[in-house]
Amino acid sequence: MTMPENGDGPVAALSLTSSTVDEITVVKVDGVLDATTREQFADYLSLAGPDLILDLGGVTFMDSRALGLIVHHWQRSLSSGARFALIGVEYTRSKVMWITGLAQRLPLYDTLEDALEAIR
Repeated sequence: MTMPENGDGPVAALSLTSSTVDEITVVKVDGVLDATTREQFADYLSLAGPDLILDLGGVTFMDSRALGLIVHHWQRSLSSGARFALIGVEYTRSKVMWITGLAQRLPLYDTLEDALEAIR
């Protein structure tokens, strides 16, 4: 199942697209993850299935509110036995993960292939 595209257009601060790989929803995030886009991000993630990979390679900035939402989905997946991973995370664009110490705890992988291999 592919979810609808969200945030199309040249003025969009956040673009979200998804695909399914091995029955796992992969959400590609492009743009800013902050207080102004948190609701859009939350609404989109609510459509995703329990197994989720977030591709954050296109994120240009992330604040603590967006990180909190990601942590919420990670914790929910842990408690339900679902699969969860983050890919493409870059320090310069997601410093809040390192500042909070969550970069050492969250399941971070360089590529989709790495994440799929680890969570299968």
